[in-house]
Amino acid sequence: MGRSRDNRRRAVAEAVVEAVEGGLAELIPDPDRARAWSLLIDGAPQSHVDLDDPAHLSFEYQRRIGHVIDLAAPPGKPVQAVHLGGGALTLARYTAATRPRSTQQVVERDAALVQLVRRELPLDPGARIRVRSADAREGLAKVPDGWADLIVADVFSGARTPAHLTSTEFLDGVRRALRPGGVYTANLADGPPLAHLRAQIATAAARFPELALIADPAILRGKRFGNAILVASDTPLPLAELTRRAASDPHPARLEHGAKLMDFTGGATPVTDTSAVASPAPPPSVFR
Repeated sequence: MGRSRDNRRRAVAEAVVEAVEGGLAELIPDPDRARAWSLLIDGAPQSHVDLDDPAHLSFEYQRRIGHVIDLAAPPGKPVQAVHLGGGALTLARYTAATRPRSTQQVVERDAALVQLVRRELPLDPGARIRVRSADAREGLAKVPDGWADLIVADVFSGARTPAHLTSTEFLDGVRRALRPGGVYTANLADGPPLAHLRAQIATAAARFPELALIADPAILRGKRFGNAILVASDTPLPLAELTRRAASDPHPARLEHGAKLMDFTGGATPVTDTSAVASPAPPPSVFR
């Protein structure tokens, strides 16, 4: 029934439009993939899902997080993962497809969005993915100490990361939930003069000894607004392979780490709960 309904929609290229807590959600059919959809919230692209091929990552920032997921453990090994921010559950689906038998928790505040995605883009019944409707930080606090091999943060409200998810106190919760050797990765968005991004690197450096940042060189030079992927751990990261994969993407990215990454912060100080602000709003031209 679900498949035939999807096919009828596609025959007339009909979008699914529905009000959710975060704004107006649109599921737009992909003209090039039979059962693929893009999720937009208030016109801002959030996720892309191919129900026939959940290992396909269309958005460049999600491909970069996909590289982190690929290298977080030996190929195919199941992991215990926490996703802060759900969207269309793209990265949870990717992890389930590439690492079968993984156990995953998704924390997504927007309960109406979760219902829409579950109805229109149903999860594989065999995927061990639990979705909890809660604030990301509150949901993270319920993860047992040392439970997660991988924590992915991709949380946006009105195209901005909420302030309480940018602080050292938030990262204390991440460290608590990660097992020793676990990996944290976050989608950070910023544009010139990159004050938010620089402060987020300084904040992560205050809590993690090993850091890397993956981004389009134009973003790192402060030439345009865009996404940068933070990778952090308490043990050395697979820098050479991350560098190779980022450089070989359809939209090549650069990886920064070590002294150069610390220089990039420009003396920014770590963000705390008392000083935290939301990430900057993207300029309207970003989504045109």
